[in-house]
Amino acid sequence: MGKQIWRPGNMLYPLPAVLVTTRSADGKDNICTVAWTGTVCSDPAMVSISLRKSRLSYTYLNETGVFAINLTTVSLLRATDFCGVRSGRELDKFEAMHLTKIPASRIDCCVVGEAPVSIECSVKQKMDLGSHTIFLAEVVSVLADEQYMDENGRFSLEKAQPIVYSHGRYCAVGKQLGSFGFSVKKPGKPKKRH
Repeated sequence: MGKQIWRPGNMLYPLPAVLVTTRSADGKDNICTVAWTGTVCSDPAMVSISLRKSRLSYTYLNETGVFAINLTTVSLLRATDFCGVRSGRELDKFEAMHLTKIPASRIDCCVVGEAPVSIECSVKQKMDLGSHTIFLAEVVSVLADEQYMDENGRFSLEKAQPIVYSHGRYCAVGKQLGSFGFSVKKPGKPKKRH
């Protein structure tokens, strides 16, 4: 079996498909879908998003310096796609997709009420890198919906049913296959049966 040589491209897939909420300096809210997002640092907690300069959210983000990353789910699939192909210059995407605006807890922005997790962010640095500008931001607060907690009080991905983006397709995230360190974990003593 051989390897094909392709031209340079972004082949780091799948990626989370998230809804990014922004607010303009004069208080107008917008949502856009972003797949170019990720974790940058754990201490302090930092994330990144990359936006084209033509996006309305890019304009709002430059005005205020804050945004929220709202995780998406199977039930938010249609809204996720819609918010990526329609412009907030033409219509209110919250209204068009019947999404609930909830005030963020620590930034002057709103979050998507239907999102299982909303990550409130404050921009620390931006870099123009060609077609996109990357915004590096510190996480200032996280809002997690209680309905997605398991019996141990941990967030349950299985309950939330998140979606990812891969080469123009949205996909559901499957079942857990392992946990961190499972490959080197030593077998424990068998449990006693009574």
